[in-house]
Formats: sequence, structure tokens, C-alpha cells
Amino acid sequence: MLVIRDNFCENFNESTIVALGSFDGVHKGHIELIKKTKELASKNNIKSMVFTFENHPLSTINYEIMPKLLQSTEEKIKTLDSLGIDILNLCQFNNDFMELSPEEFIRKLVTHYKVKGIVVGFNYRFGYKNLGDVELLIEFSKKLDFELHIVSPITMDGEIISSTKIRALIAQGEVKKANELLTRPYYVHGKVIKGKQLGRTLGFPTINLDYDKKFALPLGGVYYTVVEYKDKFYKGITNIGYNPTVNGNKLSVETHIIDFEEVIYDKEVKVFFIERIRNEKCFNSLDELQTQLNKDKLYAKNKEIRM
Repeated sequence: MLVIRDNFCENFNESTIVALGSFDGVHKGHIELIKKTKELASKNNIKSMVFTFENHPLSTINYEIMPKLLQSTEEKIKTLDSLGIDILNLCQFNNDFMELSPEEFIRKLVTHYKVKGIVVGFNYRFGYKNLGDVELLIEFSKKLDFELHIVSPITMDGEIISSTKIRALIAQGEVKKANELLTRPYYVHGKVIKGKQLGRTLGFPTINLDYDKKFALPLGGVYYTVVEYKDKFYKGITNIGYNPTVNGNKLSVETHIIDFEEVIYDKEVKVFFIERIRNEKCFNSLDELQTQLNKDKLYAKNKEIRM
């Protein structure tokens, strides 16, 4: 897959079919757009392309209300590459782009990338202040002579699959359902930092994750997780919360990696959230906490690693 970062400077020699959207998380709904794009490109013997933004538009418009992200740029590239797209354009959403009218945006798209077809979701909006919608896009397809395909909403349990829905599920701790919509386990990543090391005194040493705060974090509680370190996978139990039993006052993401002895401070890891086990709880004693941790560990040990 060819990855470019172009704000309408390049002029393609080959024609394309282009899928438009945010593609945050690249979930089941996005996958349907990509399938249709590849199908049309193959039928016409031309290139398939995804046009999306490297940065979230709200990072330019109003950073304060920008939603938490589901996926890093690097992971998005890997996911789209695995789905067989020919070209990925990670456009920069800046002040100039923000000022483009709906027609200017589509006209530039068609002109610079020799677009013969556009694929969008049923609720796609575009252009200055999101004034463009699919009805306007239908008009432009006739005016600018390109084929338009509007993909119907993809639903699960009667609800439309969207990045917003997945964020809500993660925020509610429903990671198992979120993973079904994403088609893979949701994860956060970062460096391992030193914590209070209280887990060691209980026989449950943990790694403390210094994660990127712009990504979604599941609801506080205890989760069965899988930890990736140096391309190997390990079962774990992860607590997101404030450790009330030991008077913690800072939100932390702590993971006990099962059957793992290495000291890995300053090393990069990924923590995949597979299933929520229970709420965080204030125990009456450390012995009571240790008993519960043993139960959590046994639960995780009996699980299979499926990535």
C-alpha cells in the first residue's frame, strides 16, 4: 500500500475509486466501505484509495471537545494495509482545508486524484462547517461525472456501528462488545514506569503504563488483558483506577503479567483489553485484597489468548 500525506498538491496519473471518512478504529462499518471500494476498483481495473485525515478535524477546530481516539496513525496504516487498499492519503486537516466549501473539496478530489468513483457512508458530511451531505454529493456526482456509492448503515443488535458507539462502549467498560465491532481487541500502549511497587509485597508485581491520554481508556475496574512485549503475548489482569484499598489518589493503569519475571521499566508494551472482570473495590484489608487478586489471576489463567 502506498501511503501519502497530500493536501491536493499531487496530480495522479492513474484513475482511482476513493473511500471517504474518518476511519478512526477501522471498524466493521468502515470495512464495508473498503470492500465496496476494492470491488469497484477491481471491476474498473483502477486503484483503490482511502482519503482520510491524519489528525482529527476537531484538533484544529476546537481541541477542547475532540473525542478520544481509538487508534494511532501507525495502527490505522497497518489495518488498512491488511485490508488490501492500494493508496492511503493521510491528509492534514488545517485552517486552509477547513475553509474549503463542499464543492471545492469534491472538485479538488476529482481533479487531483482522477477520481472515477466515490464511496461514502450513509451519514457522510464534508466541506466548510460540514455543510455537505450525501444529497449534495449526489448532485456533484452528476455535475463532475463520477460514480457514487452510498453504503447503508451496518448494524449489530439493532444499533448502528460507529466510532462514537465504540467509544461509548469502551467508556462503559464493555470492551468485549467494542472488540466485536472493531474486529480485534482494543488496546492502549506506552512505556512502563515505576509505581509504588505495593503489588510486590502482595506477590502481585505490576507494570504501570504511561499511556497517551488522547486515546480512549476503558471504565475503571479490573480486566482480563493480553500484554504484548517484544512481539510475544502474555496473559494479564489490569486494574484501571485509584487503588482505594491503599489510599491511591492518582488514576493508574496497572497490569500483573502472569508467569512473567522480567523488569521492563522504560520498555514499550501494548495492553489489549479482552474482558471486564469486575469493578474496582475498596477492601477491608490487604489480605482480603490478596484473596481477590488470586481469584482474578485464576480467572485470567484459564482464558485462552486469541488475538
